[in-house]
Amino acid sequence: MFNNSKKAMTKEFEMTDIGEMSYFLGVEVKQMEDVIFMSQRKYAEQILSRFRMNDCNPVTIPAETGVELRVDSNRKSVNPTLYKSMVGSLRYLTFTRPDITYAVGLVSRYMERTKQDHFNAVKRILRYVKGTVDHGLFYTYFQNSRLVGYSDSNYGKDLDDQKSTSGYAFHIGSAIFSWSSKKQQIVAFSTCEAEYIAAAACTCQAIWLKNILRELYLIEEGPTTIYVDNKSAIALAKNPVSDSRSKHIGTRQGSTT
Repeated sequence: MFNNSKKAMTKEFEMTDIGEMSYFLGVEVKQMEDVIFMSQRKYAEQILSRFRMNDCNPVTIPAETGVELRVDSNRKSVNPTLYKSMVGSLRYLTFTRPDITYAVGLVSRYMERTKQDHFNAVKRILRYVKGTVDHGLFYTYFQNSRLVGYSDSNYGKDLDDQKSTSGYAFHIGSAIFSWSSKKQQIVAFSTCEAEYIAAAACTCQAIWLKNILRELYLIEEGPTTIYVDNKSAIALAKNPVSDSRSKHIGTRQGSTT
C-alpha cells in the first residue's frame, strides 16, 4: 500500500526519495525489522539544558501525590514568561510521552497568576523527564488489528471549579497511538457521571479513529471495546435510563450507546 501511494504521488509531484525517515520535527524514529521506536530524547535533553535542569535529581513519577494546586495560591509570584516557556516545551514533549500528559495538562491551567507552587510542579515534571529521557513508543508488527480503548476520570479534583479530568488511550497491537487528558467542561455530580462523560469522549474519538483506519485498511470491522473502571457508568452506558440520579446527564454524553 505504501509503495503504491508513493508511486501515485511521484506521478503528480516532483519528489526525491531520501530513504527511511529517522528524524521529524524533534521526533527521532528508529526503524528496525518489525519494530519502530519513536522518541524525543534529544529534545528532552535540550529542554533540560535550557531550563538548567540537566543536573537535577530524577524522580519516579511526574506529579507529586498529595500536592493540591489552585489559582488563588498564597505563594509568591514567579516569572510568568519563564513558566509559559517551560510548560509549552513540555506540551510538545507529550507527542511521544503519554506518561506526562496528565501532569503537563494540570500545570497548563496556571499560565496566568503563576505562583511558586505551580513552578515547583513544572520542575517536578522536568525531574521526571531527566530520569526517563529514553522513554518513547514501541510499535511492533501486529496481526490483530482490533482497536481497543481505555477511559478513566477523577472526580472533582480541580479545587477552583470542582471539575473532573477525563483521560483516554487507544492501541492497536503493542503500543498506544492516541491519548488525551483534558478537564471536563461541566461539573459532574457523581463519580458515575464523571466516568460516563470520559467514556463518551473516548467513544467519539473511537468513531473518528475507526473512520481513518478503515480508509487505510488497517482495522477489522466490528464494535470497538472500551474499558471503563466504574460499574455504574458501565451499567448506564448499557442501559441509558432516566431516573432521579441520571436524568440530568445530557444527550451529548449519550454517545456511549
